[in-house]
Amino acid sequence: MNKFLLAVHVLAAIVAVGPVTVAASMFPPSARKALAEPGDAQALSTVRVLHRICRVYATVGVAVPVFGFATAKNMGVLGDTWLIVSIALTALAAVVLAALVLPRQTALMEGMEGMEESIEEGVGGGGQGAAYAGTSRVGPRDTARLAMFTGLFNLLWATVTILMIVRPGSTTGA
Repeated sequence: MNKFLLAVHVLAAIVAVGPVTVAASMFPPSARKALAEPGDAQALSTVRVLHRICRVYATVGVAVPVFGFATAKNMGVLGDTWLIVSIALTALAAVVLAALVLPRQTALMEGMEGMEESIEEGVGGGGQGAAYAGTSRVGPRDTARLAMFTGLFNLLWATVTILMIVRPGSTTGA
């Protein structure tokens, strides 16, 4: 049973977390391109697809800790330090994704869509990559902040992955 749970846990991590890390990393440069070229429907479409990938796979990613806890319980390692640190970092990564990455992606998308509507109505693109959606202004600085939070999210997941492989202090074998 341990091998089955571990296999499902690892597969869930690869299938769910992998696409989020890649799509989230691709989002800021794609958003910068869409902001620089306000009339480019392809660039805006790319941003929309990347955001959807992040949202959907973040939801699917809930399976990773669920199977992780089941695996750890069966292996008897729930109290091990490496696992507790991994759980804390996973929770922090989830908070970064849910509170910092996804909302900023949404704000950028809404701002770009507002800019696209302005162009279609002949109001103008706001110049210098700035967009207006209601009273919300988005621009290249927002993509830089998003890239920083995305990098933090990816760094947390990389650290968790290393801890899961190395398992410092583990007596269950490597």
